[in-house]
Amino acid sequence: MTTGNGLSVGIFVFDGAEELNVAGPYEVFTTWRERSELKPRVSTFSWDGRGVRLAQGLHMVPDASADDVGPLLVLVHPGGPGVMRLVTDRAHLAWLHAMRARTPLLTSVCTGSLALAAAGLLAGRPATTHWDHVDELARLDPTVLIDTETRYVDDGDVVTSAGVSAGIDMALHLVGRLENVEVAAEVRRALQYEG
Repeated sequence: MTTGNGLSVGIFVFDGAEELNVAGPYEVFTTWRERSELKPRVSTFSWDGRGVRLAQGLHMVPDASADDVGPLLVLVHPGGPGVMRLVTDRAHLAWLHAMRARTPLLTSVCTGSLALAAAGLLAGRPATTHWDHVDELARLDPTVLIDTETRYVDDGDVVTSAGVSAGIDMALHLVGRLENVEVAAEVRRALQYEG
């Protein structure tokens, strides 16, 4: 399910994903859709399309399953306590590899980068994560060039962001990158975000 211009953003959701890791980028991208002539499609999806319970107890019903979400330009992989199960889930890591092969822009929020690292997708690349999980990221892949100073790291086809609210910064950056900085500034104003 893409827009006519192929600009489709999908946010993967799972049990134990941190609420703001999901809702922050979602709010940025849907606000972008309202203000953009590009009209990107923004959707949420879970592995099987069923509802999920996020880290703080919020129940969420996604738009689609991983099989039904369709081609994406941008995949957002959030973090949260539930990601620790995903870093050892072979099916999830294989799915990430498959998505990497067909998705031009792979992104993560907070500890979502741990899943990317466990799948080998950050090998030798600069990346970031939540400050409290830097050691875990290094353990999963010692070749990752971990940046502990910035809110997000844009390495071309992979963009990672630090903890929780940094996902909003990353999403605003992507709006600027995919359309322009003026529209990104409009989105920021609309959200009254001072990050």
